[in-house]
Amino acid sequence: MSMMPLEKREITNSCLVYGCMGLGGEWNVDQLTKEDYITAQKAVEAALENNITMFDHADIYKHGRSETVFGRLLKEDPGLRKKLVLQSKCGIRFSEGEVPNRYDFSEKHILSSVDGILERLETDYLDILLLHRPDPLMEPEEVAAAFSKLRESGKVKHFGVSNMNAAQIKLLQAYCDEPLIVNQLEMSLNRMDWVEHGVLVNQKEGASVNFSDGMVEHCRLENIQLQAWAPLAYGMYSGMEAKDTTKAILATKKAVNELAEKKGTAAEAIVLGWLMRHPAKVQPVIGTVNPGRIKNCAEAVKQAEIMTREEWYTLYTASRGKKMP
Repeated sequence: MSMMPLEKREITNSCLVYGCMGLGGEWNVDQLTKEDYITAQKAVEAALENNITMFDHADIYKHGRSETVFGRLLKEDPGLRKKLVLQSKCGIRFSEGEVPNRYDFSEKHILSSVDGILERLETDYLDILLLHRPDPLMEPEEVAAAFSKLRESGKVKHFGVSNMNAAQIKLLQAYCDEPLIVNQLEMSLNRMDWVEHGVLVNQKEGASVNFSDGMVEHCRLENIQLQAWAPLAYGMYSGMEAKDTTKAILATKKAVNELAEKKGTAAEAIVLGWLMRHPAKVQPVIGTVNPGRIKNCAEAVKQAEIMTREEWYTLYTASRGKKMP
C-alpha cells in the first residue's frame, strides 16, 4: 500500500485524525466543568491507545473551549506534546453585535488567531495551520505574508486549507512560498460528489454534481493530503437512526452492516475503510468522544488494506441508489 501524503512528507503516519470539535462541553460560553475535562481525557487516551496521534482543532470549536480543555491535558503531561501532531484552523469569525458572521483571511486576523490558538493549547507551535473556509475578500499577498511570519517565528511548521476547490488552492499557492499540504473536505459514503465528479465525466448526470473540477487529481499530483470531515456521515450507517430513510440510505446501511458482520468488525471500520481504500489516501477526521467508537474507527486501517475492489463498488453502488452509468 502506498503512503499518505503527510507520511511521504514525514509529518505523521497516523491514518486517522482525532477531531476535537466534540471536546469542551456544549456550544455555549459557559465555563469548563470537571466532566468536560474527564471526557476529553478519556477520548484523547482512547485515540492514543489506538495509534491515532494527530489531533484536529479550530479556533471556533466550542468558542475556543475545545482547545482550552486540550491544552490542560498537555500542561498536565509535558511529554505528551512531542508525541502528537497538532493541527488547527482559523478564518471564521462569529457575529459581534451588529457585525454578522464572516470569514477573515487578513494578515492581522490570521496572526492574532494563531496567538490565541497557541495560548489555549498551551503550546509554542502548531504542526499545521489550515484556513477554515474560503474568504471571498481574500488578498493572497496578505495570507502569504502571515504564513511567512508564522513560519519564521516558529509558531507554525506547515500550512493548508479546508473546504477549498482546486482553483482557490492554485491561486493561494502562487503567492505562498510555503507549500499547502492539506485540504479538509466533507467526504463520506453519503457525500460522494468527490467520487461522482470523476465517474460522471461525459455523462448528463454529471451536470448536477457539486464538486471542484479536478480537486482529487490536483491533490494527488501536488502531494496534498485530503482529509475528510464528517466521514461517518454523522453515524448514519453505523448505529444512529438516520433522519433520512431513503431507499439508498437503507440499502447502504444494510450493505455496511453485512460486510462488517462478514469481516468480524464494526460498521464504523467499514464506512471509514471505504474512504481510506481510495488511492488518494484520504485521512478521516473522526469526532466521537466515545472510547468504544474510537476503537471501532481505528479498525478501519486494517479494513482499508483488505477491502476488495468488488466490496468498495458494492458500497458505492448502494449509496448511489442506482446502477453505475
